[in-house]
Amino acid sequence: MTTPPAPAYSLSPAGAEALAECFGDRYRTAPEDLAHWGRDWTRSFPVAPSAVVFPESEAEVQTLVQLARTHGFKLVPSGGRTGLSGGAVAPAGEVVVSFDRMNKVLAFDPAGRLLRCQPGVVVAEVAARAQAEGLYYPVDFASAGSAQLGGSVATNAGGIKVIRYGMTRNWVAGLRVVTGAGDVLELGRGLVKDNTGYDLKQLMIGSEGTLGLVTEVTVRLTSPPGPLQVLVLALPAFPDVMNVLATFERAVPVTAFEFFSDLALEKVVARGDLSRPFAEAAPFYALIEFEGAEDAALDAFEHCLEAGWAQDGVLSQSGEQAARLWRLREDISETISAWTPYKNDIAVPVAAVPEFLAAVDDRVKAAYPDLEVVWFGHIGDGNLHLNILKPDNVSQEAFYARCHQVSPEIFAAVQALGGSISAEHGVGLLKKDYLHFSRSDAERALMQGLRRCFDPDGVLNPGKLL
Repeated sequence: MTTPPAPAYSLSPAGAEALAECFGDRYRTAPEDLAHWGRDWTRSFPVAPSAVVFPESEAEVQTLVQLARTHGFKLVPSGGRTGLSGGAVAPAGEVVVSFDRMNKVLAFDPAGRLLRCQPGVVVAEVAARAQAEGLYYPVDFASAGSAQLGGSVATNAGGIKVIRYGMTRNWVAGLRVVTGAGDVLELGRGLVKDNTGYDLKQLMIGSEGTLGLVTEVTVRLTSPPGPLQVLVLALPAFPDVMNVLATFERAVPVTAFEFFSDLALEKVVARGDLSRPFAEAAPFYALIEFEGAEDAALDAFEHCLEAGWAQDGVLSQSGEQAARLWRLREDISETISAWTPYKNDIAVPVAAVPEFLAAVDDRVKAAYPDLEVVWFGHIGDGNLHLNILKPDNVSQEAFYARCHQVSPEIFAAVQALGGSISAEHGVGLLKKDYLHFSRSDAERALMQGLRRCFDPDGVLNPGKLL
């Protein structure tokens, strides 16, 4: 029997000793800890970190980077590990840096409407603190109850409110970051105006931990929206969704516009605690959340019915009913996780969504006539989630290998329409081999150069993004 090769970034005895001395019982190597903190929600990559450490301050993060440079080990930042691209996976002997203990809300500035937090604060806690101050943090997504703020910055998280409020980068007013060179950068500082050259803060947002480790985040808060209502429409044909979107955006302040296929609804309802919203099934459904203006929304709904763009609809009559209607959409990811889906998170210009979905759906069905394909997404901002479900009698390895064969064709269709191969989940390990479909040779070369500037020894999140 042959001995398996050592992980590519194995921790040396001297490195292990230095970490143990620095972190004490916050340095862990137990197999169950390595398995837990070494993975994210991606399930298609091996997990093999050498250790997990839990810094409690920026100074400790800086020391950790300096130790990594001295002893030659690599660091993988870990937040809530809710990512879907393998960005927080440690597959090759790296040291995982968990920010679970850097989880304090540090200060609130009522004049500037700014909230300063450590990176391990959970996104839902940011929203709750904003609400307690009579304000609103609008970045909202299905995993907000466990995703950490630092990770949401590192991946530029999107979610269900992007159509109204934009991505995470729109709400980051300041960052403190430890670079791969061990320098501490204070970026943005909460200023509204700062025309002093390159905006390094924005460069850090979405960099997936490859340029620096976030140690503080200052987010902007805004006034809360008025009363929100939810309308779910049954759509007879997908191209009609664009007409519905345009109609409602003219009529009411839309805060979310989502869609899901009937198969997605079928999977969610089969769990038993939710019911179908309509007696008659439809191929697709749109969920519209809007602020106030119920009469205008009903007029828009009547117009869509008369035009044949919708065949039925249900409007929430209470907060409880609105929450249950939202669950028809938000429970999809958790529900289909039982089938270990092969996921694609893609974006095209909003006007091109029907053309793109039709072309890709036909291609996927032709390639996988025996597999179930679930569509859903943030249709209002052009973001589609394509999920191919794994049959029970097929191994995960064989299933992923089969799906990988069609990914280049999907990404070529994305490229042809001027879209992105990753709308909101990042590149990580999952899509780095396909980055050329979204970034030119010149762009990728510049990205590599920037990475070397910020991380000259390559200690931060190796093998990710590029």
